[in-house]
Amino acid sequence: MNLQALIRNNRSYRRFDANISISEQTLLELIDLTRYTSSARNAQPLRYIISNEKEKNDLIFSTLAWAGYLNDWDGPEELERPAAYIIILAETELKGSFTLFDAGLVTQSILLGVVEKGFGGCIIGAVNKEKLREIINLENTLEIVCVIALGKPAEKVVVEEMKNNDFKYWRDDKGVHHVPKRRLNDILIRNRQ
Repeated sequence: MNLQALIRNNRSYRRFDANISISEQTLLELIDLTRYTSSARNAQPLRYIISNEKEKNDLIFSTLAWAGYLNDWDGPEELERPAAYIIILAETELKGSFTLFDAGLVTQSILLGVVEKGFGGCIIGAVNKEKLREIINLENTLEIVCVIALGKPAEKVVVEEMKNNDFKYWRDDKGVHHVPKRRLNDILIRNRQ
């Protein structure tokens, strides 16, 4: 896949085929991509915990909130849950004002790698961090930044042109997930001289 195809196929998937697993080797390959991703000041403050075991996945799942705009949906059903997770952490001593930029860069690297491997993912920031901290027995020198849910997508996501400046994603009565995007002319500010 070329870069444009990777980016266009990189959607926030929230329903997965729970029968298809992701190997530890695949997760390690995705983490390895982050080592080559740019980092502010080259500080490389981010660390990772991976999970692809059902018991641990279930515990991680219990700390997550899914799809804020879908008020009538509590998250994926048992057979739609992610096959794996990557928990992104920041070392408190190395953390700086640009750590979230680093997190954005590495999550994009991970998700592009996931798409290339035929899977999908979703970055989740709505995390009960104290509960997750206890579950993973996290030391005080690390902070939870976000969680990436990974698996084989089991939903259709359609990108469509945004109307009336309404950016909220939604699902139709067939369960198709619709994601409005702004047009190129709406995001490009031309020279005003």
